[in-house]
Amino acid sequence: MRTTITLLLAIVLLASCNQYQTTPSGVKYKLTAGGSKETLKQGQFVKYNLEYKTGKDSLLQTSYGHIATYMIMDTAKVGKHSFFELLTKLAPGDKVEFVLSVDSLKKLGFIEYNNIFKAKDLIKGRAEILKTFPSQIEALADVQKEQDAEKAKEVKELQDFTAKKGIKTQSTTSGALVEVINAGDAVKADSGMQAQVMYKGTFMDGKEFDSNTDKTKAGGGQPLSVLVGAQKVIKGLDDALRLFGKGGKGKVYIPAMLGYGPYPNPPIPAYSNLIFEIEVLDVAKPAPQPAAAPGAPGANPHNPAK
Repeated sequence: MRTTITLLLAIVLLASCNQYQTTPSGVKYKLTAGGSKETLKQGQFVKYNLEYKTGKDSLLQTSYGHIATYMIMDTAKVGKHSFFELLTKLAPGDKVEFVLSVDSLKKLGFIEYNNIFKAKDLIKGRAEILKTFPSQIEALADVQKEQDAEKAKEVKELQDFTAKKGIKTQSTTSGALVEVINAGDAVKADSGMQAQVMYKGTFMDGKEFDSNTDKTKAGGGQPLSVLVGAQKVIKGLDDALRLFGKGGKGKVYIPAMLGYGPYPNPPIPAYSNLIFEIEVLDVAKPAPQPAAAPGAPGANPHNPAK
């Protein structure tokens, strides 16, 4: 079936050769002009959407419907056999469809054959140039707007999800929703405190992606030790722990932007809202670290406190 689909895609490309053009490295592409005649220039900050799918239309990566992608235009670093080979041909408003060869990418050392990328397969892509900025300050301001809008959308999704199920939650300052089933002791897991946490993480459809509660698995049954405020766990969970003391139980509904955001963390896809069911076994001040001996690495003979 995979071979048949690949052949059919190749036939379609050949049949529409009057629409598709080819770059020097073999990228097939079809450009739909957006009206601007000013192609991208060296040093511009570029905002664009980009998507990749396998020949079987399985999504590999997309920014459409989420946060756009940003880069600085550098004509000296135009890559071979990639979307970036097309950049000098594009202008704001332009849309482009393109097809990459897995074999070509393998020969260039960009990928290896695996269960996703197989010999003779093709990768289909699309992109749209949204806007350009003359300075990094303007580009960064636009990035912040995009991030804020994405988080607001995710929070709304979780609010609708919990409301539909009749779940009462409270919000952390960062935007995670917390269902406090049992707040636990009065001494909370505030910043600088060490919390021992049992957890089960699921997606919104209930599918589990991680847990430390199953004693039959390696490391199962061992609590996760979290130094609250040290940013050793995702922000949504770190902030939510501050509502619990020893013996506390609850669920934390975390928007993707307070989790892994646009970055996939297998088995967690990009832009995944997460739910953590937690139990706080203990909350205590962390054990003091022993002072470094005089002359030891890290010791400051002029100020032992540093």
